[in-house]
Amino acid sequence: MKRKPNARPRRKTAARAIDFQTDWTYAPAPESTGHIQLRERYGLFINGQFVNPKSGKYFATTNPANEKKLAEVAEAGIADADRAVRAARQAYETVWSRLSAAERGKYLYRIARIIQERAREFSVIESMDGGKAIRESRDVDVPLVAAHFFYYAGWADKLAYAFPGKTPKPLGVAGQIIPWNFPLLMAAWKIAPALATGNTVVLKPAETTPLTALKLAEVFRDADLPPGVVNIITGGGATGAALVNHPDIDKVAFTGSTDVGKLILKALAGRKTKYTLELGGKAANIIFEDAALDQAVEGIVNGIFFNQGHVCCAGSRLFVQESVADVVVEKLKERMETLIVGDPLDKNTDIGAINSRMQLDKIQAYIKIGRDEGADFYQTSCKLPAKGYWCAPALFTNASQSHRIVQEEIFGPVLAIQTFRTIEEVLEKANNTPYGLSGGVWTDKGAKIFKMTSKLRAGVIWANTFSKFDPGSPFGGYKESGVGREGGLQGLMPYLQLA
Repeated sequence: MKRKPNARPRRKTAARAIDFQTDWTYAPAPESTGHIQLRERYGLFINGQFVNPKSGKYFATTNPANEKKLAEVAEAGIADADRAVRAARQAYETVWSRLSAAERGKYLYRIARIIQERAREFSVIESMDGGKAIRESRDVDVPLVAAHFFYYAGWADKLAYAFPGKTPKPLGVAGQIIPWNFPLLMAAWKIAPALATGNTVVLKPAETTPLTALKLAEVFRDADLPPGVVNIITGGGATGAALVNHPDIDKVAFTGSTDVGKLILKALAGRKTKYTLELGGKAANIIFEDAALDQAVEGIVNGIFFNQGHVCCAGSRLFVQESVADVVVEKLKERMETLIVGDPLDKNTDIGAINSRMQLDKIQAYIKIGRDEGADFYQTSCKLPAKGYWCAPALFTNASQSHRIVQEEIFGPVLAIQTFRTIEEVLEKANNTPYGLSGGVWTDKGAKIFKMTSKLRAGVIWANTFSKFDPGSPFGGYKESGVGREGGLQGLMPYLQLA
């Protein structure tokens, strides 16, 4: 695939202007898959070992870049969910809650070190199963996974200092459901604080990306984690419902769509089960005229295109101050043309495959909606592979607040751009959405940053950067973007009774 340089250097002479811009290509640089180990069929990880589902049902998980089957995975039913919860309860009562906090921390440290040792294998499997570029899974996801286990290992024996004057006690059994966009990282976000605080876990990964969670089960086994402390059951929506509805679950942690989050709230109504929900988002990125525009454009590209827009906090709405709007849009288009869409395992790839046919169909449906609504449409001219699920980066200009592409979560590499004149105008527009998960502000004025961040209704706001994460920083949203926080000291609280 051809890639053009960003700049167009010219040198003028008396005779003529010489244009040094040429088309050039990267040689393929695929990451090897020879070092990974995948089974042809995976069972459910219950009580420290892989077991067959009682239903006898299995489903295929496929590589979205080539539509080839990677493995068969067990489909857990109600009886399997019950078996996993009972194993977690027994492990909680007989082993895990009786261990000293320091001993629990040692297990978490051991898990983190094993993940570091197997980082290359995890990153390749994450890209194969989920479609994300290897650069993202290798350089962002897997290092953050290990970092979360290290971070919460450090908290395990310091809970009394974290909550002075309180007596922290674990809740019991946590049922956790994670999405397909960050399968391994979301598992770490949830499992690490649960174990550090003395709880046991039943985890259900997304049906389209179960493999790294199942590989994580192998890490738990190799780390000699006591059987039943972490159980992993795979399946679709019915499996998740069986877990949420189980009467012996003390805590539900869910990351996914707002619609499913509302169903979970209804299911938990009237019960004493605690919950945290990290739901949808429609993040606003705001560029002021005094911002470093090239830096801002790169941040926009990183926030919406590099991760295929498959992040709840993706900056899918862009507000640009009117005086620099034309310049920013032109720079964005030029930068978009340099992006490489292709094989997720190629180290040159910027944008990998869409996770599933269903998700690709949803993205394409929203592109049609945006065009039908009258917004101006631009999509890069890159050539897409013939096999697999692909979407070229796209943006809409002249969008309005009433457009569905502005109000609704698309979860794809599609950006909606609007302009503004004043701070008051952009605040009103940015907050005019059912969501409130994240946002970004680009300006060289510190006072303006503080004013914006204090009035934007979003849980996480970045200034002059975007989509940066750290285990010590809490993450979560307002309004229909969720309830509660994960990460940091705040991430411990949902797994504790504080008497």
